[in-house]
Amino acid sequence: MLILSIKNSLNELGDLLNQISNSEYSKQCAALSNSTIGEHSRHIIEMFQCLQKNYDSAIVNYDKRERNILIQTDTNFAISQIRIIQNSLERENKKMELQQIVDGEEIIVESNYLRELLYNLEHCIHHQALIKVAVLQNTAILVGENFGVARSTIEYRRQCVQ
Repeated sequence: MLILSIKNSLNELGDLLNQISNSEYSKQCAALSNSTIGEHSRHIIEMFQCLQKNYDSAIVNYDKRERNILIQTDTNFAISQIRIIQNSLERENKKMELQQIVDGEEIIVESNYLRELLYNLEHCIHHQALIKVAVLQNTAILVGENFGVARSTIEYRRQCVQ
């Protein structure tokens, strides 16, 4: 179910990117502190890429991810990277180590592949919510009502309707 949820969220992002030009994708947005839809999309994509790239070593440090400008400037390239991620998600769960520098100190946390996938899904949804702020200013772009909404919120809303 987790893999399906991730694929669905990434499909929603891909569907959005199919609707916008590279100039819209790369345009600074005041509501996003002058960042771009492309920068937020790149961030989502590169977090997943970092996890996939470091699966074999089982040591993940998201701060050391690649920062590929092409992902944030070319919607077609970004969509191609999304498809690659979607096709490489299904892997055996295993123990992993998460490394990060916090206030100058290296922190090492035990984790596992599925936990990191869940983290990336939540992180993806958070950035999709930010992207939605920029997108809603353009009425020609269609996004689903659940784009950028946490799965728990969607489920809660379903329960309230019943």
